[in-house]
Amino acid sequence: MPTDPTAEQQVRDFARVGVRAGLLSAHELHAEVVEAITTELPDRAAEADVLADAWVGEAREQLRVDQESWPEATDHERLQTAFDELEIADVVVLQGCEDHWAAKRLIEERAAAGDPPRGVAWFTPADVWHAVDEGMLEVNLWHGTTANAAPGDEILDDVLGTLEKHGLRARFDEGRIEVDAHWHKRTSA
Repeated sequence: MPTDPTAEQQVRDFARVGVRAGLLSAHELHAEVVEAITTELPDRAAEADVLADAWVGEAREQLRVDQESWPEATDHERLQTAFDELEIADVVVLQGCEDHWAAKRLIEERAAAGDPPRGVAWFTPADVWHAVDEGMLEVNLWHGTTANAAPGDEILDDVLGTLEKHGLRARFDEGRIEVDAHWHKRTSA
């Protein structure tokens, strides 16, 4: 059975957003793309390693070209500065964490050590991929008790204010903070 061009494009897109997200090491990303090829394109499984190298390489080259036209300070860089400031205010930021269980574990570990965080802001790889393509990062915000932040909470106002201070428009909608931000993470040459 020949390869479905839609499935191939989806795997190529997966490689592209994986490169642009920059959440995985080169080895980890290669392994993820190999697995996607093997699963989604079984008739090409024998060449999965070579295809992964090629598709990740193409995505890296396109990113290198695209970042030449990015502004001096990207949304990603502003996000990192805002996240650093939130960390100082004891709001731990988990970037590209697996799921809400990672945030819960962090809170439990800190509480067990007698140092519960004020809060945890977290988002998954899928949230990053959305910011890569759509320019909007959705961030979950919990109190240090695992309770969701809600309108009127000081921690929510502080997080929104910190993001705004760094030039990032954000709003709270349906339990999540929506940050207008393209995930333009620079790579080294």
